[in-house]
Amino acid sequence: MGLFDFVKGIGKKNTAPAEPQAAPAAPAEPSAQEIANKLLGHIKGLGLPITGLSVSYNSTSDLATVKGQVQTQADREKIVLAVGNIDHVAQVDDQLTVVTPEAESKFYTVKSGDNLSKISKEFYGDANQYNKIFEANRPLLKNADDIFPGQVLRIPA
Repeated sequence: MGLFDFVKGIGKKNTAPAEPQAAPAAPAEPSAQEIANKLLGHIKGLGLPITGLSVSYNSTSDLATVKGQVQTQADREKIVLAVGNIDHVAQVDDQLTVVTPEAESKFYTVKSGDNLSKISKEFYGDANQYNKIFEANRPLLKNADDIFPGQVLRIPA
């Protein structure tokens, strides 16, 4: 899929446990390795099926690179969005491979005042189709009101 841009600094604070590492001292600003480990823990915490997962992070460019293999395009997109919607990440280099290729979803950046019904009306012409967007973004969204300005969502066809 390539390189995706996100708005740095407005994403959810990554509170996922980091993958174990041997660095005893923690500076005020997390190191690139610490951020990569937290992103890795965040992805694993979603429970999406992925093999050969690796995540790296470049603090100079705020670029997270994600590698591995997933079964579906939907899982690929969810992983990219999960990483990109986290504080510190401005870009995601998607190097994931998909076993069964499918058409890509559209993406939408949430604006102030948006809700899933309003977004559904814009894309489908029917506000009551909001659940389609909600389900397409699970497990990233825990409930339909769990969106914030700057967040990027999947919009299925």
